[in-house]
Amino acid sequence: MSSKMTSCIFCKIIKGDIPSFKLWDSEKTFAFLDINPLSLGHALVIPKHHGAKLHDIPDDSLHEVLSVAKKIAIASGAADYNILQNNGRLAHQEVDHVHFHFIPKPNQKEGLGIEWPQQQGNMDTLKKLAEELKAKM
Repeated sequence: MSSKMTSCIFCKIIKGDIPSFKLWDSEKTFAFLDINPLSLGHALVIPKHHGAKLHDIPDDSLHEVLSVAKKIAIASGAADYNILQNNGRLAHQEVDHVHFHFIPKPNQKEGLGIEWPQQQGNMDTLKKLAEELKAKM
């Protein structure tokens, strides 16, 4: 086990070294309530495979993650909610282990607040970018 895995707070939660309010535990996925919630029911769904960013996680370890987030959303009864996943410090990732937030939005004050600084896209630039990305996938 690498030193990153042994020092990772989420890896410690998965192993049971740190207690959690566990919601789901399977071979590849773990989910628990956030202890500093943006709203009641805020949960984290994480692959058990340690990796800092989404592209570090094998596809087979991600297979169940959104399914579990969906199960939590249904169980919560939340009519409005966000599913959020950040990669890197500039994108507001604080723990270097991939995790998905399920955040109920019961009203304007609680839950996730998002500014969405849209810009008018240049259609020629977008067309070129789409072709470049498709060629790399």
